[in-house]
Amino acid sequence: MIKLKHYPVILAAVAMLLPACSSKSAEDTETEQEKVETVSTQKLQKQEIMRVLTFSSVLQPYEKVSVAPALQGRIKNLYVEVGDRVQKGQMLAKMDETQYLSTKLNYENTKTDFNRIKILNDSNNIAKQTYDQAKSGLDVLETSLKNLEENTYLRAPFAGVISARNYEPGELFSGQAIYELVQISTLKALVEIPESHFPNVKQGMKINLKTDTYADEVFPAVVEIVYPTIDEKSHTFSVKLKISNANQKLRPGMYVNTTLEMGKEQTLVAPYNAVQKLQGSDERYVFLAENGKAKRVVVKFGQRFDDNVEILADEIKEGVELITQGVAKLHDGTPIQIKN
Repeated sequence: MIKLKHYPVILAAVAMLLPACSSKSAEDTETEQEKVETVSTQKLQKQEIMRVLTFSSVLQPYEKVSVAPALQGRIKNLYVEVGDRVQKGQMLAKMDETQYLSTKLNYENTKTDFNRIKILNDSNNIAKQTYDQAKSGLDVLETSLKNLEENTYLRAPFAGVISARNYEPGELFSGQAIYELVQISTLKALVEIPESHFPNVKQGMKINLKTDTYADEVFPAVVEIVYPTIDEKSHTFSVKLKISNANQKLRPGMYVNTTLEMGKEQTLVAPYNAVQKLQGSDERYVFLAENGKAKRVVVKFGQRFDDNVEILADEIKEGVELITQGVAKLHDGTPIQIKN
């Protein structure tokens, strides 16, 4: 026969465990049931904006030339230094004159002989062939003399500033330019624009430039050339800007931001703080309120307007409920309660 004298003790122990088990079961149930987050939303409506394209570029001289002779020779004199402003046609350097002076003397003698032959030709006292040969020889000498003059007396082809000097007087010209001359009263810049804007960018359009050097100033420019082809790799096209720089505040090599107004259009704009960024990447996303839950949607940025930003995605359409507050605790599928 089985003895039951220990059963009251066992039953008491079971009775003590039951409340604990019941409590644990309640906690598990609460954990399994996800907490409902309270959020605020905003119905997205299209707004009229001024479409502005912003690009970065580096200023370049509108014209730049390397001043150097086409012939080898010794540098006799140098007349300007780095930083000097020069006028068009101003003498910059003089090369050894020996060959030029010799050719000039030969030309003068040949010209004197030709003038005698011309008199005889005008009076029909000389064969036409003799005249033609004399005229041809003089023309060749004249061309040679002009070439030697240009390469002996080096002049500025345009008004500008000397940006480099690479020799001293008396040195032998070895191929490297003697001077670098740049034009800075007018500058240029090249910008690359996405191909989607190609139909709207026209020659003569006004554009604004800003640089950190003069943070509070805006410099006007104009679209001078719209290049006719699209780069097949980057899907962009080049635009050449012409910048008037009469006060010469801007300088070649400066980094600038260019702003081109493309006209007004309708788009969807959201509060900037409603957009989240995935840590460790450039991915941006927002949450939409849909069927009582938060829906995560990856977006791209368009244009920014102070505390608002244009957001772009296939699922971002007019009328959707964008969650604007309480987004920090959300993930895709989180139950939400809207309190606007």
